[in-house]
Amino acid sequence: MTLIVEDGTGKSNANSFVSVADASAYHTARGNSAWAALASDTIREQALIRATDYMEQAYRNRWAGYRVTSTQSLSWPRSWVPMEDVDYISTYYPNDEVPTLVANACAELALKASTATLLEDQEQLVTSETVGPLSVEYDKYSGQAKRYASVDAMLAVMFVNGGSSMQMKVVRR
Repeated sequence: MTLIVEDGTGKSNANSFVSVADASAYHTARGNSAWAALASDTIREQALIRATDYMEQAYRNRWAGYRVTSTQSLSWPRSWVPMEDVDYISTYYPNDEVPTLVANACAELALKASTATLLEDQEQLVTSETVGPLSVEYDKYSGQAKRYASVDAMLAVMFVNGGSSMQMKVVRR
């Protein structure tokens, strides 16, 4: 499958939030040599598609704002997604682009997708396990799914009730 990058026009066939070149620049700037060590751009493209698939599955119902068109294949571009207020004035992400935070998160997840399954099938949680003299008991209230805390934190400001999108700021004089 060919990588089709969403460019902010709401493509009906896009399958990635970021290009290989932009993902490579992101990883190079952070010294992530594992991305450059991947065997080919085809493998990088596949990892970007898997990362985008994960983002669509994990975050589709959490994004603030609204999709720009009903025919776009991905969740971005979006309208009415508030930026964090710097000067107490509501500012919104442009509705004709994929924000850098989303592209960066996709690049981050693509690196993880190059070596692991991002959204694994889940089984019954193990609450106690004994192997010889070793014993392990797992927290029964912890989630089964793997969470990517750095990506969740990176994107939190773009989620409904996740960042400053639904908070009021009080200014006292």
